[in-house]
Amino acid sequence: MTKNILIAGATGKTGRILTQQLIDQGQTVTALVRESSDTSQLPEATSLRQADLTNLQSDDCDGADVVVFAAGSGGTTGPDMTDKVDRDGAMRLIDLAKEAGVERFVMLSSIGADQSNPSGEMAHYLQAKHDADEHLKASGLTYAIIRPVALNDDGRSEKMVLGSEVDIAAQASRADVAQVLASAAITGQFDGKALNMQSSGEALSAVLS
Repeated sequence: MTKNILIAGATGKTGRILTQQLIDQGQTVTALVRESSDTSQLPEATSLRQADLTNLQSDDCDGADVVVFAAGSGGTTGPDMTDKVDRDGAMRLIDLAKEAGVERFVMLSSIGADQSNPSGEMAHYLQAKHDADEHLKASGLTYAIIRPVALNDDGRSEKMVLGSEVDIAAQASRADVAQVLASAAITGQFDGKALNMQSSGEALSAVLS
């Protein structure tokens, strides 16, 4: 069944792959983009909806069956922008999705975001992701949260691992992450779950059985 899927972060590296995969699977995709976003690498079939995650409007999720949050403030921004995008923007989008009657919300999170009081260099970012994840869990929306390990630009692998067997020191290709996000958005097979994810390891079908 074709779904109307709204993606925040569609112009990012993972988001572009996800957008292409969803369109290839016959889904209708709308990219939530800022006015200044470079949309030249998005598939032609992508619809655009202008919005800013730091200032979302009440109708930004209207018409969506599924919302995917794959956005991020980026590694060159400071803590303030991390809070505005990765925490507050995500939480606001969750609230708007609920108000719009969205069927499912899929969150691209991060390994370590399950910690309520993270430490280390990534502590601020992980706290923001944690807060957004917890807000989604408490929202009443049908949700899936995917927490990949460190990302790389390798292509699709034959094998992936999701869940407690993930090696936190491993890596995940963006292509594999996009595939998991697409499956979560379309099939609902990860509904109600928050799963760590890596490339390589046992076959995906075996892990999910």
